[in-house]
Amino acid sequence: MAHEYRATIRWRRGEDEIFSDNRYSRGHVWSFDGGVTVPGSASPSVVPLPLSREDAVDPEEAFVAAVSSCHMLTFLSIAAKKRFVVDLYEDKALGIMTKNANGKLFVSKVTLDPKIEFSGDRVPTPEQIADMHHLAHKECFIANSVLTEIVVAGIPSH
Repeated sequence: MAHEYRATIRWRRGEDEIFSDNRYSRGHVWSFDGGVTVPGSASPSVVPLPLSREDAVDPEEAFVAAVSSCHMLTFLSIAAKKRFVVDLYEDKALGIMTKNANGKLFVSKVTLDPKIEFSGDRVPTPEQIADMHHLAHKECFIANSVLTEIVVAGIPSH
């Protein structure tokens, strides 16, 4: 069964922008089903201010967030099925952009650094947590969709 996911990305040239001089705003809007709208922009590390926006999400940040969010949601599902109670899951994910073999920039590595709080009668061991992270990575839709190396800090790879 196929599932569809849609986003509308909208940019409009400002009245005072010539465009062909390459000095146009990279600010734009992402709209998702359900009515959520998010300001988007090129990263200020790629396109200098004021042509980009610091207060907007850039595609690279969104990619890192998508990887982290998918891993978290998969991890939470696995933990619930194993009857562990998760009270808090916070991940300070980090994406690294480098050049590939063809000299093109790409997000080559995403490091997830989740801090998880459990409660209840059954608290998982560090080995069980590592196993749940490995399974979450294996089952995460986004991780299965990309070539980027994805690691979880402190969890040895299999």
